[in-house]
Amino acid sequence: MRPNVNFQALDLNVARARIALSLVTVVSIYVDPTTGGMFGIAPFMLIVLGLHLAYGAALYMAIKSAAAPAGLPAAWTVLDVLFATLLALSTEGPTSPAYAFFAFAIIATGCRFGLRATSLVTLSSVLVYLLTIRLREGAQSSIYLMRPAYLAITGYLIAFLVQERANFEARIRELQASAERERIARSLHDGYVQALASLNVRLAACRELLLKQRADEVVRQLGELRMMVGREYDEVRSYLRTLVDLDQQALVDSLPNQFDTQFRIEISFSAGVMVVEEVFQIVLEGIRNAWRHGRATAASVNVAQAAQALRIVITDDGKGFGQAPTVPWSIASRVEEFGGRLTIHRDQTGAHLEIEMPAGR
Repeated sequence: MRPNVNFQALDLNVARARIALSLVTVVSIYVDPTTGGMFGIAPFMLIVLGLHLAYGAALYMAIKSAAAPAGLPAAWTVLDVLFATLLALSTEGPTSPAYAFFAFAIIATGCRFGLRATSLVTLSSVLVYLLTIRLREGAQSSIYLMRPAYLAITGYLIAFLVQERANFEARIRELQASAERERIARSLHDGYVQALASLNVRLAACRELLLKQRADEVVRQLGELRMMVGREYDEVRSYLRTLVDLDQQALVDSLPNQFDTQFRIEISFSAGVMVVEEVFQIVLEGIRNAWRHGRATAASVNVAQAAQALRIVITDDGKGFGQAPTVPWSIASRVEEFGGRLTIHRDQTGAHLEIEMPAGR
C-alpha cells in the first residue's frame, strides 16, 4: 500500500507522455511504407489516433486544473488498454504500433499503482492482444503470437521493477525515520534532558538555601531558574515547530549547508561544573549559528580566562547580523542568566561576538 501522497506531478508527466505517444505514432504511421504507401494512413486508424490525442489532451488539462476526480487513474488505465486494442484491430501487421500502446498502459499503471494492478493490466493486455490477433488474422495469427508473449515478458519485468522500487522506497523511508528518531533523541538528550538535570540540581540548591534561611539567594536563584525555564520553553517550542513544518524559515535554516564550515577552536579555562556546562552550551550554539544561519565558510571560537572572568570570542565570515537589532537570543539569555555581558560588533564582515562571564560561580 502506497502512502497517501499527491500524485499530480507524476500524473502530469504521464499525461504528457501519452500526448507524445499519440503524436509520434501518427508520424511513424505516415512515414511507414507498409501502411498503404508513404504518407498513407487508413481513415479508421486516423480516427482512433485523433481520439487518443484528444483524450490525452483532455486528461492533461483535467489533471493540471486539479479538477480530476479521485477515480480518474483507474479509468484512464482501462481507456489506455481500450485504445491499444482498437489500434491492434486497425493496424495489426508487421509494423503495428499497438504493442507500444499496450506497453504504455502497463508502464503508466506501474508508475501510478503497485505490483497487483500492474500484473492485472499486463494479464488483461496480453489476453486482449492475443484475442485481437486471433480475430483479425485468423489462420495467419500464428505469425504474430509471439507479440503477446513478448508483451507478457515486458509486463512482468515492469511489475517486478515496480515492486522492487516500492520496496526500496519503503526501506529508504524506514532508514530516514530511524535517522530522524536518532537525531531527535540525541537532541533531546544533549539539550533538553541536560537542562532538566541542571534545573533539578538548582532546585535542590534552593531547598538547601531555604533550610539555611538565605532567602535573598533563593530569590536570585529562582529568578535565574525562571529565565532558564523560559529559554528552554522557547527552544522546545521552536524545535517542535520545525518538526511539523510550521516554521518554514526554521525548516530552511535546518537544511544542510552547501559547504562545510571549517572551525578553529581554542578553549582553555578553569571553572565549576555549572559554568563549564553553560560555556559549552554557548559555544555549541555559536557553532550551530555560524554553520546553519550564517552560512559561513570559516569560523573561530576562542575561550580564555582572564582574572575572575571568562572571555568567549566567536567569529565567522558568514552573513553576520548587519545593522538589525537582532541578537542570538539563546546565547544572550544564557549570558544574562550568569550575569555576563554580550557585545556584537556589527561593523565587521560576518558575525563577531565577544562574551564576558564571571568564572567564580
